[in-house]
Amino acid sequence: MSDINLEDFNIVEEGKAKILFPKKEDVFYNPIQQFNRDLSTAAIRAWAELYGNKLIQPKKRKTDSEEPKELEKHEIKPYISILEALSATGLRAIRYAKEIPNVKSIVANDFSKEAVKSINRNIEYNNVGHILTSNEGDANAFMYQSKSQNRLFNVIDLDPYGTATPFIDAAIQNLGNEGLLLVTCTDLAVLAGGGYPEKCFALYGGTTLINHDASHEAALRLVLNQIGNTAARYKKTIEPLLCLSIDFYVRIFIKVKTSPIEVKKLASKTSLQYVCSVCGSIHDQPLGKITTRENGTDKFGLSQGSSRAGSNCFYCGFTQHVAGPMYNGPLQNKEFIDKILHINKNELDDETYKTRKRIEGMLTLARNEIDAPFYFKPEKISSVLKCQVPPLKTVIAALGNLGFEASLTHATPSAIKTNADWDSLWAIFKHYVQTKAPNDLSKMNQNAAGYKILTNDNIKLRSADDQIENGKEISFERNELSGRIEKLRKLKIVRYQENPTKNWGPKAKPQ
Repeated sequence: MSDINLEDFNIVEEGKAKILFPKKEDVFYNPIQQFNRDLSTAAIRAWAELYGNKLIQPKKRKTDSEEPKELEKHEIKPYISILEALSATGLRAIRYAKEIPNVKSIVANDFSKEAVKSINRNIEYNNVGHILTSNEGDANAFMYQSKSQNRLFNVIDLDPYGTATPFIDAAIQNLGNEGLLLVTCTDLAVLAGGGYPEKCFALYGGTTLINHDASHEAALRLVLNQIGNTAARYKKTIEPLLCLSIDFYVRIFIKVKTSPIEVKKLASKTSLQYVCSVCGSIHDQPLGKITTRENGTDKFGLSQGSSRAGSNCFYCGFTQHVAGPMYNGPLQNKEFIDKILHINKNELDDETYKTRKRIEGMLTLARNEIDAPFYFKPEKISSVLKCQVPPLKTVIAALGNLGFEASLTHATPSAIKTNADWDSLWAIFKHYVQTKAPNDLSKMNQNAAGYKILTNDNIKLRSADDQIENGKEISFERNELSGRIEKLRKLKIVRYQENPTKNWGPKAKPQ
């Protein structure tokens, strides 16, 4: 440390790391990403406990009569190898070195010469040189070279300024089997906005839900689709463990494994979305289907088209746009989230992990999300029908009484995820208008979407098993589902981090 003049630096403390941040600010540091880094530390620990430790568990011999025993924590030698491909100051990599048990080696890579100088300076200042090394170079070149040398990583973290797309192929190849891939994309103007459909397709191979309430969930599914397609080229499949839309970016945690059988299911996990440009109705159109034969084997084929997938909306008659293709499978793994919540509650402290309460809040909501694509806001539907907005618990009660599932979403307040089809959603809201908030049809614009929906006799109520429910009465009576969600809404959940300093937020990219 004799050649470092501490007066030239600001000391930034985060987690268990202390970073010498140049007063010149020629290296990128973003304090608002502390939530990202706190969560990532806990997530890697959760991956290690659930999946990683199994990679070093002794195999059962044929002569053994008992299953191999779980390894105690003190029996595990450091084995986790981590790559932070775009490291900047090295803060994240240093935190991983100091906060994650059983880490054997970490590489902090950056293309910037100044960034690597900062990384080396901070490695020395934090005394983690026995675990952490730096590398100056192109992230893709480093990962491809590591792959060619059969030096695979258990964990690869991609947290770029903008899109992670250029680094996905190399990361997938350089990740070991059952490894954890962490991906951040900050280009939500492309992934969730309405101004760059051509750029969205170029980067992610699909288009988003333009001007739709669920555009941030579509952003997650577009990124997953791009990663899933890339992995499939190498006979690998992805399993999303935790997928979050946070502030100005998406953060995704994915387990990647080699499985040619699972790769065959990719088409059935991929969908186009037919989205009404006015009423917001969505029809999910899978690209493939799986049929199980009598002998239990799977037969893979093409999905059948639907009458809802036309140029005009079935409900209001206005133009439908096509979005996607995007991933249509589960976004959250409850076992993984439970493990993070356990670590967050029992092994982390507020002094070190400033965003601990937000981790608890967002992951509690994510853990309770149902496995269904997209969410909607009752106020959006009410604005289409020109009626007062029904209470959230009223809509959820109606869904529950029809046998459907429903939940809140971490991505936005006052929104509902459900496995109900849009026929049933419109039927519920039409019934609400007729019985709870009647409006005068004669005063409505007959060319408007709301009038066309309210007078559309082809909208039929359906049950949870997709059968038309002729004559069944819609009930808004409180039930177990609505009660459970109301209880969750009343919890003091922190979704947005309090700003610790003035003008706290994303910094400009260093020049």
